[in-house]
Amino acid sequence: MTAAPHIASTAPPPLAGLARALVSAGQLTESIAADISRKAIASKSSFVAQLVASGHLPAAELAYQISLIFSTPLLDLNTVDSTRLPKDLLDTKLCTTHKVLPLHKRGNRLIVATADPSDKEASEKIKFSAQVGVDWVIVEYDKLIRLIEASSKSISETLDTFTTDGDFQFDDIKDAPETEEKDTAATEVEDAPVVKFLHKMLLDAFNMRASDLHFEPYEHTYRVRFRIDGELREIAAPPIAIKEKLASRIKVISRLDISEKRIPQDGRMKLKVGANRVIDFRVSTLPTLFGEKIVIRILDPNSAKMGIDALGYEADEKKRLLDAIERPYGMILVTGPTGSGKTVSLYSCLNLLNKPGVNISTAEDPSEINMPGVNQVNVNEKAGLTFAAALKSFLRQDPDVIMVGEIRDLETADISIKAAQTGHLVLSTLHTNDAPTTLTRMRNMGIAPFNIASSVILITAQRLARRLCPQCKQPHDVPQETLREAGYAEHDLDGSWTPYKAVGCSACNNGYKGRVGIYQVMPISEEIQQIILRDGSALDIANQAKLEGIKSLRESGLDKVKLGVTSLEEVLAVTNL
Repeated sequence: MTAAPHIASTAPPPLAGLARALVSAGQLTESIAADISRKAIASKSSFVAQLVASGHLPAAELAYQISLIFSTPLLDLNTVDSTRLPKDLLDTKLCTTHKVLPLHKRGNRLIVATADPSDKEASEKIKFSAQVGVDWVIVEYDKLIRLIEASSKSISETLDTFTTDGDFQFDDIKDAPETEEKDTAATEVEDAPVVKFLHKMLLDAFNMRASDLHFEPYEHTYRVRFRIDGELREIAAPPIAIKEKLASRIKVISRLDISEKRIPQDGRMKLKVGANRVIDFRVSTLPTLFGEKIVIRILDPNSAKMGIDALGYEADEKKRLLDAIERPYGMILVTGPTGSGKTVSLYSCLNLLNKPGVNISTAEDPSEINMPGVNQVNVNEKAGLTFAAALKSFLRQDPDVIMVGEIRDLETADISIKAAQTGHLVLSTLHTNDAPTTLTRMRNMGIAPFNIASSVILITAQRLARRLCPQCKQPHDVPQETLREAGYAEHDLDGSWTPYKAVGCSACNNGYKGRVGIYQVMPISEEIQQIILRDGSALDIANQAKLEGIKSLRESGLDKVKLGVTSLEEVLAVTNL
């Protein structure tokens, strides 16, 4: 007798879990659910993945129906900020295998996004792994997959979106010398994607003519900004996980202590581009709440060789300055806020004075521009090499010209003034708003009026304004009342000139390209000396300077507007009346 054929193996698998629930709810027929279940088993995928792929139920409709069937909240993952998702609550492999994503932990409960709340195995593994209860939230399967993939990407993969191999032509970066007790962090900073990312940021900043790079860590994000033409622009948002490695890498090549994260540090580094080009960078680290913020300033040695004309001095301003630096002795002060171009102005003057028969010494903190023929000293207060100590040493070195990076205290000011009174030309900087207030600032520091009057020969106050892009700037119809309020006199409003406005094109930065200096160049005349000697106010000095034809910063800026160099809005922003 022939045995009956065994047909159990060809029978469809019993429906369970989500498949049975969808059939019971009338969303799928039993035969379709069985066919999808069979294909899911054969392809070793989940029922939800196979169902969405089959097209019988779109992901959005499926999520809605599952939410109704299981009485579970429905969430649109487009409203979730992926950068703020909790890290390290669940193993990446668990999330990838079971297609789940932790959203929030509240007490001993973990809110988890899923497309299949009937997955008992996933629920048990999450409970065991995180030692918490699980509250499901239903989400669309396709969005869930994309978010899981994005959150599980490695740093290397994410950084690859910022960098490509073809972007680099770097020869070498001079690293700090090896030490016997090399910190473990130093071995981690050679991480290729981090090195590659840093190189690209430095090169991009240089090519975009940025003056500074800001690497800023926050609680859930990390951003890189460049200061271009005086404006900060966000350039990249790398993964926050790289902040430690990136900081360590920058510290190593800047010869800073990578194990010290509690105090600010300052350093320098060089980047060799091509055979004959080296870019210098000044590095400053600052501990913040969520890591070390690092600011890197690009030091362009060619900026001092541009010449006085390229800086934006008008003819009369240039003449006053050149007359002053040709004097055999006296003090010339350059004032303005940080980033107003004081150092470039000083080095442009030094470049004119730098001749074989002139002995020039500078003390700076730190020296920003390397100039052959000039004896440059970096101030090191920890070692006792202060501005005052350097100046005392200079006076024993037979100097002709002395440049002091900044007059910060009475001792430095006293020595500088004595040097200016005893046959030396002294150049230095102060942080004041304009030229007249510089003299009262020195008086407030404790310097006697007769010392100020007998030593200071010229003060230059300056600001940097953005230049209008010559390719896209357009005439701007500004009401005459607005021009009067800005500071124009009636004779300026004769219709012989047209103000321009920023527009923006592919060749510029929001309508601006480059920067130009706005200057107030005030020689110290006998009348101003008399005001200083009788301890007059900054207002008295400003009134006398105006009588002598010295333009204020605002008036100098308004002249640049008349010439079409910059916009009225820019001048109003960088100057004050």
